[in-house]
Amino acid sequence: MNINNAFPSQYLKASDLGTSTVTVTVAHVAIEPVGQDKQQKPVVYFEGKKKGMVLNRINSKKIAELAGTTETDDWSGVRVALFATTTEFAGDTVECLRVKTPPVVRKGTAPVPLPPVLDIEPDFTSTDDSLDSIPF
Repeated sequence: MNINNAFPSQYLKASDLGTSTVTVTVAHVAIEPVGQDKQQKPVVYFEGKKKGMVLNRINSKKIAELAGTTETDDWSGVRVALFATTTEFAGDTVECLRVKTPPVVRKGTAPVPLPPVLDIEPDFTSTDDSLDSIPF
């Protein structure tokens, strides 16, 4: 068993992506109580995905840059690429999620289709690293 799967979360976390980079489309942003102290934070939700991603300043700035606006109400339809990496926090190296510009489809080439959205529970016992195994 992967220990990261022993602690499920209603929000997207780095271990949900593993080594995959996933291109998604923003559906909407909501302000929600997050964490043990229930601090109000922005959470971005993606089309066809159940889990939202709690936004931090770095990821918020990148999505605003890609959207061309800081108004989160105008972020719907913006495509972003999500990936897991690490960062320094309180003197420790921790996993985190980051946002980057999605791959550009060049004129005259067919777009790469996104995997189908399945409305099933994730199989945490699978060791398949394909995009279909990403449980969010």
